[in-house]
Amino acid sequence: MSQNSADLISPRVTQAVARTPRASSQAIDRVFAGGLITAAWIVLAVVVALLSVLFVAAWPAVKAVGLGIFTSATWSPTDGEYGVLPFAFGTAVTSLIALLLAGPVGVAVALFLSELAPRRLAQPLSMLVELLAAVPSVVYGLWGLFVLAPVMRTVIQPALGKTLGFLPLFQGPPIGVGMLTGGILLAIMILPTVTAITRDVFEAVPNEQREGMLALGATKWETLTKAVVPFARSGIIGALVLALGRAMGEAMAVVMVIGNTPAISASLFRPAYTMASVLANEFTEATGQTYVAVLIEIGLLLFLLSVIVNVVARVLVWSVSTGPRGRKR
Repeated sequence: MSQNSADLISPRVTQAVARTPRASSQAIDRVFAGGLITAAWIVLAVVVALLSVLFVAAWPAVKAVGLGIFTSATWSPTDGEYGVLPFAFGTAVTSLIALLLAGPVGVAVALFLSELAPRRLAQPLSMLVELLAAVPSVVYGLWGLFVLAPVMRTVIQPALGKTLGFLPLFQGPPIGVGMLTGGILLAIMILPTVTAITRDVFEAVPNEQREGMLALGATKWETLTKAVVPFARSGIIGALVLALGRAMGEAMAVVMVIGNTPAISASLFRPAYTMASVLANEFTEATGQTYVAVLIEIGLLLFLLSVIVNVVARVLVWSVSTGPRGRKR
């Protein structure tokens, strides 16, 4: 150990290490390592146990309904018809709307906070963005029901119908609730996720990328668009996919503004259902083994989709965050 490295070690730590017998220190290390390994296996065991319980509970629905549950668009539990296609459609549409709205805004805010904003402004704004992620979803839902839905009914939907009413997406009466309202509310909810993760990805870009562009005479805008953003592309995609996973799994806020109608419609003004909202709305009313098992099967499908989306997102973010010599501020 060099003299400089030795100087960095606290004298108290040095004395404690000197007083600890070597055998005792090794035993403590083994116990500590064993505890960490056990904690890791516990997390894995919980995930496997959750997947197993959902699969066992959903098996009666698989035997009774079969794979037709994924192709049928009719949802009528009283008649024994269980088609989850409307729920998958509603989940896909609202999540896509949220991603299209929150993605560009979140990336732009992250680029401003990490590259352009002064430190005295970037730190409080970053904290404010992170605080938005801590707001309970039911609070977002109440705001969406009492503030966003009336504005959609009286202002936004009539304006869209008047200007873009020739498109099937914006046809129909302005009722306030529906897929568009649910997508906008989800966009507000996932905006902090996109911003926070993308900001960390931008900060992980090596300074050499910026310095090389500036040394070649590039402007600040050229540096950001040709050096920073391309280097962080996979991390940005990972942040968007991770936000997509949260949008797919959101229930309480969406159930208040989406209208809760199991239907497939080309109009974004129409009410719909998502896989998460149908679980929150109908599970307490489910009667009969098949009805309950079908809802659990929907939960199993949502669980698998969320796991896949989150794994893909984490891998993409990790590929940038562990790059060579990430930026240090």
